[in-house]
Amino acid sequence: MKRSESKYFNTALRMDRAFLALLEKKDMEYITVKEICETAGVNRSTFYLHYETIGDLLAESVQQMNEQFLEHMQLRAEVFVSRIRECPLDELYLVTPAYLTPYLEYIAQNKRLLRTALKNSASLGLDKVYGRMVEHVFVPVLERFQIAEPDRNYILAFYIHGLVAIISEWLKNDCKDPVSHVSAIMEQCVMRGRGKQGEKK
Repeated sequence: MKRSESKYFNTALRMDRAFLALLEKKDMEYITVKEICETAGVNRSTFYLHYETIGDLLAESVQQMNEQFLEHMQLRAEVFVSRIRECPLDELYLVTPAYLTPYLEYIAQNKRLLRTALKNSASLGLDKVYGRMVEHVFVPVLERFQIAEPDRNYILAFYIHGLVAIISEWLKNDCKDPVSHVSAIMEQCVMRGRGKQGEKK
């Protein structure tokens, strides 16, 4: 089902919201189609008209939430890009607490959904979702450092997989560590890599 199909949108949105509300109370393994339908105020046949499994609903919920978040972050990215074009190279950081904080706060606020998604990361393509987010941080910086375009994908892959690993570990720990602490760890890891790169320049 595509969200652009307006006749399905409102019903799908109700089921998404019902699913998220239930996730606030329990893990996905304990949620039934019956509960989702009762919470959303729809019948079972309506659920199966939209989805084959609860996993399909999970995938759509993650997709919807990330589309909204990426739209918001794209606006922030424009401010970020304009700043990095003007600041001196020695002040240009690949990851900054000011820019990471909205990402990490978003993850913490939606930790149950994202932790559930993490368990199904292969089928949901969660690495690609995180990758698109982090790309907003890295691509403008790589351009500023004049990194050759064929090399950018390798560098992006290195940083993205490393940062996703940190995020995954944080989610496994129920996001108990403060955002500022996780942001500092990510910045420390990235700065070490940047230091080695700087020696070559």
